[in-house]
Amino acid sequence: MPLIHPTRTEEDFANHIAQVISVNPGDKHIFVTDNLNTHMSESLVRLVAKNCHIDESILGIKGKRGILKSMKSRAKFLMDDTHQIVFVYTPKHCSWLNQIECWFSILTRRLLNKRASFKSIEELEMKLKIFIDFYNQFLKKPFQWNYKGKLLKV
Repeated sequence: MPLIHPTRTEEDFANHIAQVISVNPGDKHIFVTDNLNTHMSESLVRLVAKNCHIDESILGIKGKRGILKSMKSRAKFLMDDTHQIVFVYTPKHCSWLNQIECWFSILTRRLLNKRASFKSIEELEMKLKIFIDFYNQFLKKPFQWNYKGKLLKV
């Protein structure tokens, strides 16, 4: 499964989800994502419908009617926990709640910082794999949640 693609389109994301699902096609899959538009795309809705054996004729037309009408209607469909493939969306502007964002911060500071230079995508991919292996072998530990929070002024 490739780690890096030259683009991040809705088709790229749907293809990535399809690859993940293909590992255990009969299992229930729950994906936690942010609210990026590619995470609520027409391609993703069609993928979920196909894999959950939902008749595509009920999906409607993007921007006009049915499940595909809007991002809101697509997200509602994708969050349906009766499906075999379910998406859970973090609240808007709350990416810091997602623990993977903490790990991405570590990756950015240690490998992808402003001094980093890569001659090719292949070299970047190789260094990412090396970093992930190193991190998993020597640095991994559970994240300790210690933020107490502050009340929002409304």
